[in-house]
Amino acid sequence: MAGARPSGFDLERLLRPRSVAIVGASASAGALGASVLENLLRGGFSGDIHLINSKRSEIAGRACLASVEDLPDGVDAVVLAIPKAGVLDTLATLSRKDVGGAVIFSAGFAEGGEAGRTEQGEITKLALAGRMAVMGPNCLGFVNNIDGVALTFVQTPAAELGGGRHAALISQSGAMAAVVATNLAGKDVGVTLSVSTGNEASTGVEDYVAYVLNDDRADVIGMIVEHFRDPPRFLALAEVARAAGKTIVLLHPGRSAAARESAATHTGAMAGDYAVMRTLVERAGVVFAETVEELSDLIEIVARAKQPKSPGVALLTESGAFKALTLDLAEQVGLALPALSDADSPALRAALPVFVPVSNPVDLTAQALVDPELYGRAIAALLEDDRIGAIVLGIIQTDDATCALKLPAIIDALKRNEITKPIIYAGLDDGATVPPQYLRAMRELGASCIPTAERAVRALARLGARSNVTPTAKKKAGKRVALDLPPGAGVVPEYQSKAILSAVGVPSPEGALATTVDEAVAAAERLGFPVVLKAQSPLLAHKTEAGGVVLNVESRAGVEAAWIKMHASVARYAPGLKLDGVLVERMSGKGVEMILGAKRDALWGPVLLVGFGGVQAEVIKDFRVMAPDLSAPEIETEILRLRGAPLLTGFRGAAPAAIGALAETAAKLGQLMLHEPRIAEIDLNPVIVRSDGITALDALMSLDARAPG
Repeated sequence: MAGARPSGFDLERLLRPRSVAIVGASASAGALGASVLENLLRGGFSGDIHLINSKRSEIAGRACLASVEDLPDGVDAVVLAIPKAGVLDTLATLSRKDVGGAVIFSAGFAEGGEAGRTEQGEITKLALAGRMAVMGPNCLGFVNNIDGVALTFVQTPAAELGGGRHAALISQSGAMAAVVATNLAGKDVGVTLSVSTGNEASTGVEDYVAYVLNDDRADVIGMIVEHFRDPPRFLALAEVARAAGKTIVLLHPGRSAAARESAATHTGAMAGDYAVMRTLVERAGVVFAETVEELSDLIEIVARAKQPKSPGVALLTESGAFKALTLDLAEQVGLALPALSDADSPALRAALPVFVPVSNPVDLTAQALVDPELYGRAIAALLEDDRIGAIVLGIIQTDDATCALKLPAIIDALKRNEITKPIIYAGLDDGATVPPQYLRAMRELGASCIPTAERAVRALARLGARSNVTPTAKKKAGKRVALDLPPGAGVVPEYQSKAILSAVGVPSPEGALATTVDEAVAAAERLGFPVVLKAQSPLLAHKTEAGGVVLNVESRAGVEAAWIKMHASVARYAPGLKLDGVLVERMSGKGVEMILGAKRDALWGPVLLVGFGGVQAEVIKDFRVMAPDLSAPEIETEILRLRGAPLLTGFRGAAPAAIGALAETAAKLGQLMLHEPRIAEIDLNPVIVRSDGITALDALMSLDARAPG
């Protein structure tokens, strides 16, 4: 591994130490310090080992030092297998002794309340003062299988990596890192480095990703992260990984956490933290896993074969019913199953018996029991088909005798063909006992072995989604439009927001701001009845709830009555609130109500939101969160993925809505968010989409006083 020095720390000394000290070394079986020593000896660590135990002169024939004060200067890695109470004093001593790094197992710091957060802050200061790369606290340490260094209290067998492709694991949860490492060991996937970052007092997941990117033996990086502390850096690293041909697979708990509420807009409430994070991380090329099993499956698939060149998947099975079930599942998870036919698949047609139709999935029936070479002919034909990026073998296994008939033929096919795309063997009956030598042989030949075909389909859908993402580096920045933004921070009321957004081409109804009832009447008569009256104030974001909107006003008398009624309603809703005035607008025609929004997350940056709008927007929750640099055609594709998309494409004979115009406007909002860092949020709700164009009936913006640093 080539070293990196993220955040000024030398991770090379910590992760590839030539000398190790164990503070809290013990001779008691199962003690943390004892387990670390056992792991070092089991892995054949050849460097210096310093044991520190004030109550013993030796452990396992090795001399013990009484205190960290007795350590020589320049020890590369120190493990603190001691209670929390002794951590700060020990680190203070180590910070003066040119220690490369430290691993802290103890818990009870930032996760334990305000006092613990203060103490963890002291760890950060000591790490910086001594230029020590501290892992933890509250972590399980790490395992470096390349160099045979396991500084963890988890019993870790020595691992032989061998040749081929491997994975690295970086997790804030030590327990889950151990679980995934065990899963991968069972799949014969070599793990170069497994790191548990814990509370991340001085080094975090971003630091270790940067380090692993310099390891040419780690082709895939599996991650379990609950909170990114440096999102911009992680996004940049993810882009570097994608450019280098490495795949990052992420499991991120937190989907069900309540989204951060916003008092200003629907967009802020709907595009919660998880949605923002996932949108931008996937945009950077990261593959998301929903479960621990899916994380392990994805890592195995990528470790066996490179990212599929095409999202198209072919599935070979032996059951017509399972074929139908797979078609249902593929539609549900968004997996592309290219249609195959006799006319366009001559190689596959030639491979199959005449009574087996060419299709996808391909139902081989039970014919392979009497003609096992059928597997090989079908696999060879699909390997030649450029429409197919991956192949799933959904095989009925039943028992040892059945496996002995089928699996040697599949293994022979893998031997005879160059494996140029992922091939996944997935049994349909996971209760069957498959002789392990068959699975081992398939894995050695480059095939992945996933317990069920459903898991294989879900994993490939995740990988297919990544292949459809255009790298951010290839996107072209749009032209910047100068905007006349008001000074200060806070909500910009509707009448001002519409005027500002008109500069970038966001259409809204013709209207005028009135500060007196006579001005309102004059505006209505000039615009033509019917009109709508809307109360305007930066402190009145949700006008409808305050009675601040009156629709279909059809006469001078109606304007006067609406004026009085509206002011009375607003006064009851917010006593003492002074309105900027009342916006009088011409009533808009009917159409499909949509919402367009944009939000700048304090950590992750801007995102777009497009969905079905109106007052039910947050209840129906039919929306898509997107990266701000998407083009209009890409946004249109996202719009067509909405559950209610048929309402826009000519439902029950209606004229198709102007989806292109909606997408163009959304793209303009995205460029606006990229160029104007003072804009915190934009909310257009509803946007009426007709066959001939769109109109934003309501608009709000929220500004930050200063651009984010």
